[in-house]
Amino acid sequence: MPKMPDNFHVYDTTLRDGAQQEGLNLTVHDKLQIARHLDELGVGFIEGGWPGANPKDTEFFELAKKELKLKNATFVAFGATRRANTKAADDPLIAALRNSGAPVVTMVAKSHDRHVDLALKTHLDENLAMIRDSIQFLKSGGQRVFLDAEHFFDGYRSNPAYALEVVRVAAEAGADVVALCDTNGGMLPDELSQVVHDVLGKSSARLGIHCHNDTGCAIANSLAAVAAGATHVQGTLNGYGERTGNADLVSIIANLQLKKKQQVLPQGALQEAFRISHAVAEVTNVAPSQRQPYVGISAFAHKAGLHASAIKVDPALYQHEDPSSVGNDMRMLVSDMAGRASIELKSQELGVDIGTNKEVVTRVVERVKEMEARGFTFEAADASFELLLREELDGKRAHFFTVESWETVVDKDASGAVTSRANVVIKSRGETINATGSGNGPVNAIDTALRSGLEKIYPELKKLELTDYKVRILEGRHGTGAVTRVLVETSDGNGEWNTIGVHENVIAASAMALEDAVTYGLLRQGKKPE
Repeated sequence: MPKMPDNFHVYDTTLRDGAQQEGLNLTVHDKLQIARHLDELGVGFIEGGWPGANPKDTEFFELAKKELKLKNATFVAFGATRRANTKAADDPLIAALRNSGAPVVTMVAKSHDRHVDLALKTHLDENLAMIRDSIQFLKSGGQRVFLDAEHFFDGYRSNPAYALEVVRVAAEAGADVVALCDTNGGMLPDELSQVVHDVLGKSSARLGIHCHNDTGCAIANSLAAVAAGATHVQGTLNGYGERTGNADLVSIIANLQLKKKQQVLPQGALQEAFRISHAVAEVTNVAPSQRQPYVGISAFAHKAGLHASAIKVDPALYQHEDPSSVGNDMRMLVSDMAGRASIELKSQELGVDIGTNKEVVTRVVERVKEMEARGFTFEAADASFELLLREELDGKRAHFFTVESWETVVDKDASGAVTSRANVVIKSRGETINATGSGNGPVNAIDTALRSGLEKIYPELKKLELTDYKVRILEGRHGTGAVTRVLVETSDGNGEWNTIGVHENVIAASAMALEDAVTYGLLRQGKKPE
């Protein structure tokens, strides 16, 4: 993919500003991985961090010189203007920016008069000199310079003349872009748009925008700034960042490209957004938001029967965009809200051909509603729903084995060690199997016993692994007598599936979900039921 023209910048700051999120701690290796993913997405600039300010970022920049081969993006070093009452040439942090190997440097500078006075503890004129000297010094070394005008909007409200002077001085010193920063994230779109419009009318600078999400308006504010004339937009992947986060760059890009028909990524790159968003979430170990616009797994999920009926005619009736435009998929959710259309569309999604059998659909709808009234939920348990669907279609349950009985024992010895064991009696292919298993809990022990007992008949089960286990106590009763819903996630190395069990006893509910998981796993392996 060729690099995008320079008339509009998509600028990512995940590795620096995004890394300031509570609970997010990126290693140097993590940062290299994320940078490669961002380059695949086709962003124009990747801000790598602050070389010289901490050892991790310094190491990252050294490795990046050797290991990062970017195809689409330009690498950026971040830092601050020189210290007060010194020379840029004598400031070690400015030297680190020059020596970083990054062709672009973004420097943060105070544009709020109160911050200059109270935080920097220097004079307004000296702050302007710090901006001018730092930009000129780095430009003289051949680097491109962007300026982040920190707290600009609060500064503009406090002292508009001084905030504008910061922009003017930066532009005259040679800054390629002056990014106006809503650092505290308190702006609203109409107010922010007016300020950007005013600054453009009073300055020759090329303006960018950098928004935080403290009012929930970071994306809207960024789009408002672009509409007002900003040609450089900053954000983080998945909206990572301090406090409530930064503007989510994926949503900004998708809105500009799909809604405004503004090509801001290389051709075809937007279709990688879902994959890359989730790949980065894996690296950061931050669970992706299911309801994230465009790339959340629920972004194009439909539950209401009314919606399904319309979607069956034309998906655009209840979808603002084609999910494939960002690499996502439409999903139908089966629940007590489901109607006939929901079941028909879900069966297509699962690859189960129910044809025009209206009786089957009716039975499935009724059964789902009855089971959901008892505490089942199929919207998160596709595998259990597929088994139910096949049962109604075939007139019998997919049957590989029968669990005749099970028992579990949990022991705690004098040292405090806890051991769980399970005994399971299984019938399969006319054979009675007594199987035992142990694990870190009774559910794990039953799972181990069930699969070990069946592996002599179905060696394919060696591939199966219980990967997640969720328990929810349902409403209606109090305490330990409440009905329990269990969701189990199982993997065979090539994919995952979810099954459900509901019972007053948590172990019984778990065993029910495990039976479904093993049954579905065998179907996935192409085994024919008895």
